[in-house]
Amino acid sequence: MKKIATLFLLLSLCQLAAFADDEKDKDHHHHEDLTDTQLGTVHFPVSCAASVQHPFQRGVALLHSFWYEEAEKEFLDIAKDDPKCAMAHWGVAMSLWHQLWNQPDAKVIARGAKEIKAGQKLQKTATAREKAYLAAAKAFYSGSKKRDYKTRAAAYSAAMKNAYETYPDDHEAAAFYALSLLASNENMDHRKQAAAVLEKLFATEPDHPGVAHYLIHTYDTPEMAELGIPAARRYAQIAPAAPHALHMPSHIFARVGLWQDDINSNLASVAATRKTAAMGMGGEGHQFHAMDFLVYAYLQSGRESEAQSLIDEVKAMPPMHDMYGMGTDPRANALIEFPANYAMELHHWSEAAALPEPLDKVAADSSVTYWVRSIGAARTGNVQQANGDLAQIEKIRQKSLADKKTDVAEVIARDYQEASAWLQHAEGKDDEALATLRMLADETDKNDNNPEIISAREMLADLLLELKRPQEALVEYQADLKLRPKRFNGLYGAARAAEQAGKQPEANAYYATLLKSCEGGSSTRPELSHAKELVAHK
Repeated sequence: MKKIATLFLLLSLCQLAAFADDEKDKDHHHHEDLTDTQLGTVHFPVSCAASVQHPFQRGVALLHSFWYEEAEKEFLDIAKDDPKCAMAHWGVAMSLWHQLWNQPDAKVIARGAKEIKAGQKLQKTATAREKAYLAAAKAFYSGSKKRDYKTRAAAYSAAMKNAYETYPDDHEAAAFYALSLLASNENMDHRKQAAAVLEKLFATEPDHPGVAHYLIHTYDTPEMAELGIPAARRYAQIAPAAPHALHMPSHIFARVGLWQDDINSNLASVAATRKTAAMGMGGEGHQFHAMDFLVYAYLQSGRESEAQSLIDEVKAMPPMHDMYGMGTDPRANALIEFPANYAMELHHWSEAAALPEPLDKVAADSSVTYWVRSIGAARTGNVQQANGDLAQIEKIRQKSLADKKTDVAEVIARDYQEASAWLQHAEGKDDEALATLRMLADETDKNDNNPEIISAREMLADLLLELKRPQEALVEYQADLKLRPKRFNGLYGAARAAEQAGKQPEANAYYATLLKSCEGGSSTRPELSHAKELVAHK
């Protein structure tokens, strides 16, 4: 159901600064111990001192795996070791801009601009190629405070395109240009352009971390996900020490319903995150994004006991440090999201309605709790509570608008509309409820880019099934399964709809797929018992 996934990305999906276990770790930068076999192979020659050439390439490899905290440390060390290295300042500036994750605020923009200015002061001895990289970064960081993010990102992408075309043999320029296309606008045209650049590189640079990584991001859509499987299987092998590299393949695995691969990927990512955090390296908060995917994959594959254990584990963890001083705590977010996911995916409507209200009732991610509570209340006939929770969602939306967080407000508005549809159903206004969900389904199928989500279309199918319109429900379940293959509720809903529509062979096929997806799980869900019974007697 990952409504909060969008919210949290918009509020700033980034990694957490970790603390060292002891004074020795504080003094030692453990990124210095990482090798090419742990981070991938990068070829980025610079006109700096020979002694910093290898550290520079390691810094670029860290950038390619979005390990921004460690990349920044690496480039700052290089600037100290070689004060004349112009590109060290480029590296720091690029470490500050977390492409695809968040949009830098004015403070970060000012610092990045300062770094680029420092680099350009040193560029008399830099190569023309290096000057092109500095100029591209300047295209992003320069200008007034009022210059908007899209304008900055588009200017950077145009400058990187120029570098890519001017230096066609520079694979780093090609990789960074492809990423810039996604950072400036993740529309289908840009994805196709990025894919055209990256696929050529992937054939010749199979150990390059950025190429495999950016291919996964390029193909991270329902329409293109199958194309991303080779890169997904390769990336974790390229950079096994980078927590994000271990997690990122799961974006593709979740898209195509490869649940065990999804689980394995995120278990490895959580383990790597905790290991590197214990060594004093940055990125401790990244584990919660991996856990998010874990909870979802567990619930799709009949492993709800593992999902509950993970929720209990998060509850027992201490609060996390602030993320980049932006006031976000990934553990606090997880405490809201994971129980909400659990109740919604299992259709535990009474449990959903009884979720405790958040302490901060106007925080943006609190809308998820009220969204789940409202739907749970409506599904159990508690119209009064459903109305009250809807009112809270609207208050949060208004607060987001007042804070000029329009993208967040749009997500919250969809939450409100979905919950209101179920309230309409509870009030007997089924035509209105169906119209609301169909409108949302058509809209979100085109625009929603979350790899795992309880969609409006699945909700539409659920409602049609409840209204004893199984053939119409089957059509909607089938449409949703094309975009979100092997979802537990999608498969079971399609099977039930087919069964009620008198299409037993189709029902049996869906039940069989569901049972296969849940092999190895210990679930006692009645849906699986029903599926086993039907398949056994087919």
